[in-house]
Amino acid sequence: MRATELSELAAFAAVARHRSFRKAGEERGVTASAVSHAVLNLEDRTGVRLLNRTTRSVSLTEAGELLKSHLDSAFGEITAALDALNRFRDTPFGKVRINVPNSIAPFVIGRVIGPLLEKNPNLQLEISATDRLIDIVEQGFDGGIRFGERVTEGMIALRIKPRLRLVVVGSPAYFERRPKPVTPHDLKRHLCIQNMFPSGARYPWDFEKDGQAITFHPAGPLSLDDHELMTHAALGGVALAYVWEDRVEKMIAAGELIQVLDDWCQPEEPLYLYYPSRRHMPAGFRAVIEAMKAE
Repeated sequence: MRATELSELAAFAAVARHRSFRKAGEERGVTASAVSHAVLNLEDRTGVRLLNRTTRSVSLTEAGELLKSHLDSAFGEITAALDALNRFRDTPFGKVRINVPNSIAPFVIGRVIGPLLEKNPNLQLEISATDRLIDIVEQGFDGGIRFGERVTEGMIALRIKPRLRLVVVGSPAYFERRPKPVTPHDLKRHLCIQNMFPSGARYPWDFEKDGQAITFHPAGPLSLDDHELMTHAALGGVALAYVWEDRVEKMIAAGELIQVLDDWCQPEEPLYLYYPSRRHMPAGFRAVIEAMKAE
């Protein structure tokens, strides 16, 4: 098989996996038009339509589904064969793709990246940070990081970090205008940012102390789906924010933010690095696992 034919098959496999020429191009490091051209060449050469294309979507034909099923297995074997060569190298080689929530990515994986790449110079680490829940297998990721309750059933899950927690913070200027809340019930008299998932759904502020659980639903005028924006809004004295403690701990120490209701803020569920069960684990991903375990 010629290199151009293999490249066309790889381009088709990427489109079939992502259902998107743009995302397939991003994965392969080329333009969407280059991927589209490669797939068209494959269809012309085989004389079979593999994709149904509209201005808004891409789907597989019956022939495309059949080809994808064979390619998944074939490319998996190729990847395993190439990865087996790692035992002849000093360090693992190749690309590892990880999905991690955007809101916690900096302080969950940020400390790992430098030492990991320094120790494994032939490793290519690709991290996609998004708070959207995705299927890591369908999207072509080697693994993902999520809280325990969000890990898909059937995945192998490795606990990687002590439990994180959400805390309530406001600026000194904000508390010059309003008294500090003593219990979560006092939040009803405060301006509080509504926390959103990327889907638009709101999630409450949960508290617990001495066995008493309180769920507070903010009804303030500001709704945000990004913890960095929430932090900036709190720094500006706009409202109280319910954000990850690791994100704001330096600002609290510097006096830029004031933390309240500390004894009511309980740890979240543990974080896990999760990945599909597989017969052969790439050496690069194994290096990532070891780095996360060490951290």
